[in-house]
Amino acid sequence: MSVVSTARLLLTERTDVVYHSVRGDNDEIYLLDFNRGLEHNLTRHPAWDSYPARSPDGRQVVFSSLRDGNQELYLLNLSDGTTRRLTDNRSRDNHPSWSPDGRTIAFASDRDGNWDIFVIDTGSGSVRQLTADPADDVDPVWSPLGNRLAFTSYRFRNWATYLMNPDGGDVQRITDFRVRNIDPAWSPDGSRLVVTSDPFTRNFELYVMNDDGTAKTRLTMNRAWDGGAVWVSDTHLVFYSNRDDNARPELYLMDVETKVVRRLTYNTARDSDPS
Repeated sequence: MSVVSTARLLLTERTDVVYHSVRGDNDEIYLLDFNRGLEHNLTRHPAWDSYPARSPDGRQVVFSSLRDGNQELYLLNLSDGTTRRLTDNRSRDNHPSWSPDGRTIAFASDRDGNWDIFVIDTGSGSVRQLTADPADDVDPVWSPLGNRLAFTSYRFRNWATYLMNPDGGDVQRITDFRVRNIDPAWSPDGSRLVVTSDPFTRNFELYVMNDDGTAKTRLTMNRAWDGGAVWVSDTHLVFYSNRDDNARPELYLMDVETKVVRRLTYNTARDSDPS
């Protein structure tokens, strides 16, 4: 446990995030309490651990790991620190996202030759495939009501944001395929999405838009890469950026209304992928 920042941070509905860090030359999962400025190392394994996602009740973290030889999904119980392997496949499984009821996890896998979206039941371990497009489909994320999934796809030969039903039906593209849009994340009320996009400068910035892709508005304006945002309240985002060090991204807190940004982590390693 260590102090990350002594700066007084804005109070939000959520006061912590899980994230990926490469401290000690090893990829691990950490928990950051950004209200008190404290962090905890959640995984301590010599293998690569990344792409964390916290369960809706805050009791578990799902993440991707190479600890058994290839990228599989694992469940970490935060109360006792035990870890359980969730997927068992020779292909890569990553980018997990919990359903609001905590019973299902959506994830990306290349088990059919290219990246598609799958869901797994956390109890039975049964897996269903949702997309089967020749283009890569990645970055699935459940809406707060559980009635839609947003994801990123390379259909039309560029990354765009799509929506679909939980059964894989009614797929709709909601962003311009001529502009790269990746890493969608739903607002807590499900009315908006934040995405990482580069429409003008060829530099990735954060944008917010309605859940149908309309009224897209730029949130950040910096020469560095800003991306991978997650909502921690209706008005605040945590994202990662290399704005203070071109080679080393850190985590930042942003007020969506005022655009005020506060740095959360101070480390010589790479901090990214908050959830």
